[in-house]
Amino acid sequence: MKERLSMSNVLIVYGSTTGNTEWVAGKLAAQIKEAGHTVESAKAGSIGASGLCSGRDLVLFGCSTWGQDEIELQDDFIPLFEAFDSIGASGVKIGVFGCGDEDYTHFCGAVDAITGKLEGLGAKLVGGKLKINGDPGDSEAAVATWGQAVLAAL
Repeated sequence: MKERLSMSNVLIVYGSTTGNTEWVAGKLAAQIKEAGHTVESAKAGSIGASGLCSGRDLVLFGCSTWGQDEIELQDDFIPLFEAFDSIGASGVKIGVFGCGDEDYTHFCGAVDAITGKLEGLGAKLVGGKLKINGDPGDSEAAVATWGQAVLAAL
């Protein structure tokens, strides 16, 4: 008899200006759904922070990085980042991904900033961090591999 896997509840929250991070979020959502889990995707600017992680088995955060001299999170993601204290991250499995340009001083620095803040709040990083240089379509295999690592933690 085939063992049935339990379905997990996954949320993907992303901030995307050029569409690259949104593309990655879409690929990950499709992969998670195909694996039989429930997944919801939301733009960072359209979702409330309070209790965001409540009832979730995994929350993936995606954010592009801007700025040459310092780390600048994508504009829509900043209010959510500033309200992380209210999302209920303690004990929650998280994954963090982002797109950037390796020619910048802080390549995908938003990924590191988000991970650091969430781990400081007690969240548990799974699958490592995914940092994509340039066009994510050129990194489709890396996105799929990271998605598998994240799924393995469910």
